Amino acid sequence: MKFGIPLARAHPGLWPELTKQAEALGFESVWLPEHLVFPVAMSGSPHRGDAHPPVPPQTPIFDALNYLSFLAGQTETIRLGTYVYNIGLRHPFVSARAAATLDIVSGGRFDFGIGASWLREEWEAVGLDFDSRGPRVDEALQVCRALWSQPSVEYHGRFFEFGEVMFEPKPVQPGGPPVHVGGDGKAALRRVAQLGDGWLPMNHTVDRIPESVRILTGLWAEYGRSGTPQVTTSVPISSADDISRAADAGIDRLIVAPWQRTRDALEGIARFADQYFQKAGAAG
Repeated sequence: MKFGIPLARAHPGLWPELTKQAEALGFESVWLPEHLVFPVAMSGSPHRGDAHPPVPPQTPIFDALNYLSFLAGQTETIRLGTYVYNIGLRHPFVSARAAATLDIVSGGRFDFGIGASWLREEWEAVGLDFDSRGPRVDEALQVCRALWSQPSVEYHGRFFEFGEVMFEPKPVQPGGPPVHVGGDGKAALRRVAQLGDGWLPMNHTVDRIPESVRILTGLWAEYGRSGTPQVTTSVPISSADDISRAADAGIDRLIVAPWQRTRDALEGIARFADQYFQKAGAAG
């Protein structure tokens, strides 16, 4: 089992120290969410059953790939991920360039978590159609994958069209950083199988994971993929048995925040590492 921590659960002023401490303790990764803007009037939520957005519009937001590049310069081994990056809100040239840069400056330590997004008003503020975001995300991923791996690329799609271009330098990780697709429905699982390397379930309990992994495995085979997709998620952990159940369900990486307040974060991750890493076998 690999263990990551969600930096957004702590004050940004602690992120560099928290990341360096997590690396020293043996955590495998840190993860940042991102948005371009939060409209003052927001509707919906990424969490099932919640009627309202989980964050107020004045919440501080950082450019995730830019900030992770800053953290890359202060670390050596810990992986750096987005959970999740709203790839459909940008032209894929922008996303591919930023992701490749982070992968290069980190020495190949970037995990690219992406999502189709939930915030309609953010898409409207950018001037894009929220209802067609799924196909747009698919095309954006196709373009990024091509730019990261092919000597030259041209593309003629529904949302993006361009003549032959070249894209250098390529990412350190062959074919580009691993793409982890966020979402819970069949469309997200299909996107993982077709275009991703891993799955980030957002609203799954441990009990629901095995059935979705079964569906994902079937889709993975339909697309002729070798190996298996990684499953990364956050579920409550209060005992070593919880970690074992998560592993048995098919989860490969747990993102944990063993603190309630920022001032307790450093102590919380130290306590978690001491309590669980040996019992879980490895921290990644």
